[in-house]
Formats: sequence, C-alpha cells, structure tokens
Amino acid sequence: MEKKVKLLLAEDDENLGLLLKEYLIAKGYDTDLYPDGEVAYKGFRNHTYNLCILDIMMPRKDGISLAKDIRLINMDIPIIFLTAKNMKEDVLEGFKMGADDYITKPFSMEELIFRIEAIMRRVMQDSNSHEDAVYKLGIYTFDSRKQILSGGEEEVKLTTKEAELLSLLCNNANKVLERNFALKTIWIDDNYFNARSMDVYITKLRKHLKEDPKVEIINVHGKGYKLIM
Repeated sequence: MEKKVKLLLAEDDENLGLLLKEYLIAKGYDTDLYPDGEVAYKGFRNHTYNLCILDIMMPRKDGISLAKDIRLINMDIPIIFLTAKNMKEDVLEGFKMGADDYITKPFSMEELIFRIEAIMRRVMQDSNSHEDAVYKLGIYTFDSRKQILSGGEEEVKLTTKEAELLSLLCNNANKVLERNFALKTIWIDDNYFNARSMDVYITKLRKHLKEDPKVEIINVHGKGYKLIM
C-alpha cells in the first residue's frame, strides 16, 4: 500500500483552514492544520512532513519567518506559500529563502492540488533517479544527487532549487540555457514571480562559484544563461 503524503498546513483563517484541510484529506493527503506560525513550528519539530503549505500573513510568526525556521531544520522539504494579490515583495522574499511555489488568494482547490502534485512528482523523480552525476567546474566538484558543491574554501549543501538549476547549467555547459526551458523544467510555470525567483537563484550560484574566475554564469540577453568553464 502506497504511503500517504503528509502535509503541514499553516492558516490562521479558521474557515479557510478547515475547508482546505477537509478537501486535502478527501484527495488522499494526510493533513495537519495549525492556526499560527508558532504552533506550526512546534508541529513541524514533532512530526515528519512531505510538504508545507504556509499562509504568509499569520499571527505570532508569519509564513516567511516560519519558512526560515523550517529551512534550518530541513533544507529540502517543499514549501508552498498562500499569499494575497498585493504582496509581491513577500513572495520574492519567500523565494530568496528557498520556497518552491506560491498560490494567490482567492484560488481554486483544484489549482492547489495541481501545484502539490507537480512538486511531489518532481520530488519522486529526484529520489528515484539513479543518475550519479558528478560535475567538474574548474576548482569545484558538484555532486548533483547529494546536492553538494565542494572546492575552494568550503563545501556547500545546495538547496533543491539551486541544485536543479546548477544541474541544468552543467548539462548545457558553454551553451545557452534558455530561460523559459529552465523555468518550465524546475518551476513548472514561466510566470513573473518564478522568473524573479530564478534570478535570485542564479545570483546565489554565482556567489557559490566566485572563487574560480574561470567559472562564470553569464546573462545572454533575451535568451537565458550560459555556464562558462
């Protein structure tokens, strides 16, 4: 029997929270609902989850702060933000600390399920992959399965998004990685927020690779990025 996916749902709107929980359970997801960020953080520490759905605006601890605390415990667990339409800066801040997706209120239940399924498919593909791809990038070695970049002064454990993006760049080394292809491969959707999110991750990767001047990720205007090494 296939094990159920277990979700952490943090939502302070009682009516919406209960509605979401009931719907997710009906769709086969084992779901725990928490009414604020503090309680959700305690719940995360005491249980094992496969994915977190966090409302950004919550009392006691907001969704961004909660996500940061969760990331200190688990770098890889997928996080989806629930956000209001006018909160662009909060969404971008969320992407900076490694969020996987966001959904804008009001939203359809079907859309939320689609986002969850898309992320879990990618997670399962990653865990079932038998490809032991290890790349050499100048003074660096990148183990894509372990998500570890070593070389220079330190060994860095990359986030899932960083590792996926660096893998795409390595597979297209010295060639243009088209922006829309990368967005649809990693983020599923090539919308504005996901495009900004990818820019954030490109900046992070550049910082990780800065000790070797021969390794560079350059912008190709109107097309995408190129990893030169």
